[in-house]
Amino acid sequence: MVEKSGRPAYLQIVDELRGQIRTGALAPGAALPSIAQLGERFDVSASVVKAAISVLRTEGVVIGQQGKGVFVRESPADAPEPETSSINAEVLDQLAQVRHSLKELGDRLAALEAAVFEEPK
Repeated sequence: MVEKSGRPAYLQIVDELRGQIRTGALAPGAALPSIAQLGERFDVSASVVKAAISVLRTEGVVIGQQGKGVFVRESPADAPEPETSSINAEVLDQLAQVRHSLKELGDRLAALEAAVFEEPK
C-alpha cells in the first residue's frame, strides 16, 4: 500500500518495483504482476499503476510486449540512472529566477500602492 506522504503514489510504486529489480526479487526476464494485481497490492487505480510502469519503461528498466505483459529487461544494470544532479541544478536555477521575479513584482506593487494610496498631507 502506498503511504500518504505527499510523494505521488506512482513514484512510490516505481521505487518499490525498482528496488525489487535491483535486489533480484524480480529477475531479468521476469514478468511484472498484472496491472490489476499491482493495483490491488498498492490499493491504487489502474491509471496510477500504468503511470508507474511508464516511468520504468522510460528508464529502460522494463519492456512491454503487446498482449503478453511487462517484463524486466534482460540487462537492467545497463539502464541509465536518472541524472538527478543536473535536474536538481536546473530546478534550483528556475526557483531562483521565480524568487527574483516575485521580489521585483513585490517592489512594483509596493510602488504602485504608494502612488495610489498616498497619505494625505
